[in-house]
Amino acid sequence: MRSIKCALLLSACLLFSASAWSAAASEPAPDFTLKKLDGKNLKLSELTGNVVLINFWASWCGPCVKEMPLLNKIHKKYEPLGFTVLGVNVEQDSDNARAFLASNGVDFPILLDSKNLVTQQYDVIAMPTTVLVDRDGKIRFVHKGYKSGDEAQYRKMVKELVRE
Repeated sequence: MRSIKCALLLSACLLFSASAWSAAASEPAPDFTLKKLDGKNLKLSELTGNVVLINFWASWCGPCVKEMPLLNKIHKKYEPLGFTVLGVNVEQDSDNARAFLASNGVDFPILLDSKNLVTQQYDVIAMPTTVLVDRDGKIRFVHKGYKSGDEAQYRKMVKELVRE
């Protein structure tokens, strides 16, 4: 009996500690328009023809902060191939995000979703959440959470999508 309890407990720990990947059924990515940090609007549908990684993040989220420089490296490497990262900050007040970005600059657009409208459209329930959209505007992969090493899976999936 004790070994069964231990096995169940171990299974639960592994289940809840791991980040989660899921392949989406190629459903259309909900279109949205959000303001960038510079105040200009960016509309997702304007990026049709590109592979887009949408990353929902917050400055108070440790895993989000840890993965940001890794996303920047992926963005730099694959941008010439028609790829971009969109960082969607979900905080009501963007001051903390601005402070984080001032000391940890990124080369991809940061969008502000202070009312969490886009966050709700994408059913974001965990931070960070990453959504990969193909060149046709269809969601291909969704990833909830982040642990060290997930960036290798990001690279693999991005590489596959930019080749399509």
